[in-house]
Amino acid sequence: MEISEQRIATSVLVIGTGGAGLRAAIELAERGVDVIALGKRPRSDAHTALAAGGINAALATMDEEDSWQQHAADTLQESYLLANPEIVRIVTEGAARGIADLERYGMPFAREADGRISQRFFGAHTYRRTAFAGDYTGLEIQRTLVNRAVQLDVPILDSVYVTRLLVRDNTVFGAYGFDLTTGRRYVIHADAVILAAGGHTRIWRRTSSRRDENTGDSFRLAVLAGGRIRDPELVQFHPSGLIEPENAAGTLVSEAARGEGGQLRNALGERFMERYDPERMELSTRDRVALAAYTEIMAGRGTPNGGVWLDVSHLPRQTIMQRLPRVYQTLLELQMLDITQQPIEIAPTAHYSMGGVWVRPEDHGTGVDGLYAIGEASSGLHGANRLGGNSLIELLVFGRIVGEAAAKYSVERQAQYRSAEAVAEARGEVDALLASDGQENVRALQRALRDTMTARAGVVRDEAGLLAGVKELTELEGRMEQVGVHPDIAGFQDLAHAFDLKSSALAARATLDAALERRETRGCHNRSDFPDLDESLQVNLVWSGPGSVEREQIPAIPEEFRRLMRDDISTEGKLVE
Repeated sequence: MEISEQRIATSVLVIGTGGAGLRAAIELAERGVDVIALGKRPRSDAHTALAAGGINAALATMDEEDSWQQHAADTLQESYLLANPEIVRIVTEGAARGIADLERYGMPFAREADGRISQRFFGAHTYRRTAFAGDYTGLEIQRTLVNRAVQLDVPILDSVYVTRLLVRDNTVFGAYGFDLTTGRRYVIHADAVILAAGGHTRIWRRTSSRRDENTGDSFRLAVLAGGRIRDPELVQFHPSGLIEPENAAGTLVSEAARGEGGQLRNALGERFMERYDPERMELSTRDRVALAAYTEIMAGRGTPNGGVWLDVSHLPRQTIMQRLPRVYQTLLELQMLDITQQPIEIAPTAHYSMGGVWVRPEDHGTGVDGLYAIGEASSGLHGANRLGGNSLIELLVFGRIVGEAAAKYSVERQAQYRSAEAVAEARGEVDALLASDGQENVRALQRALRDTMTARAGVVRDEAGLLAGVKELTELEGRMEQVGVHPDIAGFQDLAHAFDLKSSALAARATLDAALERRETRGCHNRSDFPDLDESLQVNLVWSGPGSVEREQIPAIPEEFRRLMRDDISTEGKLVE
């Protein structure tokens, strides 16, 4: 059978049409460089659109004492010393320019009466430095970036699933994929490729990601191309995900609900954060609040559905409608619940991959020539606990920097060497799946994998559970060999799910391997069998394949940041088992 393949060539290919990918594509287009952006879901509905609370930059519009150096110090502090100081410096110092770029593109930030950009507190920030647009900041950023990309005539193909990067002699030369509706294959040649396809939080059962996103695609594409994964075990569990309805389990209730004065209570009506962080209470760091909620639930003080209560009903109705409109609307739609009158039942939900593809600080190169990674696909900024609002500014800063780097790389290339073997291998992988008449169901295997990761590598982990997880995953990988793929009149989603599953299995393997190696409790990573922080593990863990985890030393923190850091990193009040 003759396979229909569309061949396309471009200077730079961007994989992922969320905030990071679009910002990079905009930078390239503004520099006059040919670029194509590919996505597997509609551009208006990328994961960035779900980000609610805000975007960080030390603009000092509300607290004039704030500075980018203090922002850097807070980020390093809350990373539990696992963030790369140079990446932190680049993001915090470049944050104001990132905000200015958004303003230039028409972003409608909330403002004070005199026209200053409003900024609010988020957990663990020293000052108010989170700019916002209601509680739908990410949605407005995504709209703004899509509009700018359209103005610049950036081609956005948001129904193309990328299955492989094409590499020859450790140099990327494009990507292979298929159209989700027609199944038509694509061979895309490019001088440089920017990977912006998100993280791996969908490998847990309760997650703030939608059903078919953040399945670890970036991890798999990078590793098969010769890249590596850094700190995959460091996953942020957001404290407040919905429990019901089942098909929306994990849907986020914005941190803004706590930022505006929401209270957390257990089934006994106690404000339980008094036990875990009496000073900051509900404005504590995400890892502490998530662990506190998990501990209350495991201790039998949870709600009937295994959660805790988040209550904003004591706030003025006007405050809720102005500051939390999306939370209000979401709960009405999903549960017919009026949050001005009733509390919300929540539980921790897998929210953000703080690890990701290994990248260099200065240009986010991956070690594979011409391949870059940005956004949640990359690593280095967040360490073991991400500050709320930092991920959105990271997209803007490194989207611009990597766009510039990829443009320079493309312009300076003397020639592009391709490999017919690499294309044939990618083609053969798709062919084999379509030809399979295996009896295993992709969705059932994906569910089993999520069950394993939830039970074995959730908020709290131990060696026995992680080893059991490795064993279960190995069995699942065996069953994956017998998957049956059946495209139908509705399209090739079944084939996409099969590749999602391949990515999820690789991301799960990386996570379990690294979690076994990190024999300590630090930030989001809680080992009940190693409840203390181990100074010898103040390192990044770099995974390059099953069982292959290396320790990478982290550069020293510059004195200008060190002197602004509070010396209160501890595990006290964190692990109560």
